[in-house]
Amino acid sequence: MGGIATLWQHLWQGEREARKAFPAEALERIEAAVSESERLHRGELRVVIQGGLGLAALRGVPDSRSLALTHFAMQGVWDTEAHSGVLLYVLMAERRLEIIADRGIHRRVAQQVWDAIVQDAVQRFAAGEPLEGVLRAVSALSALLQTHFPAGGQNPDELPNRPVRL
Repeated sequence: MGGIATLWQHLWQGEREARKAFPAEALERIEAAVSESERLHRGELRVVIQGGLGLAALRGVPDSRSLALTHFAMQGVWDTEAHSGVLLYVLMAERRLEIIADRGIHRRVAQQVWDAIVQDAVQRFAAGEPLEGVLRAVSALSALLQTHFPAGGQNPDELPNRPVRL
């Protein structure tokens, strides 16, 4: 990252795009998809959508993976009983998506599978359908969690299902 174009993307364009692509109705659709998904497995999905970074954050030049790891910790996704939490992080200013999975699910799924989910979502973003990209990612993540952590017995909802838009 660097220069005036990056500042423009993060300070103005990314935030504007995030509000446009993910208004309240879109957040409700994502929340409903996550809620429905979590009835099918013992995993926990968390969606964080960030428009752009402020000046202070841009000075440190964080990459989207580092930001996702920070939100993975801040949102408590690492702290589920079965270690089956998954974070879907969207950085609108860069049109980047990251998936961070806790160790219980991460060790059961090949990196190529995570990468394919991200690539599919990025393609939807490029086609002007960011909500569809996120919903497809939630569906794909749900299928993985259903395979490796099927619902059964106690299935507490450990994390909020409402996406966080920063």
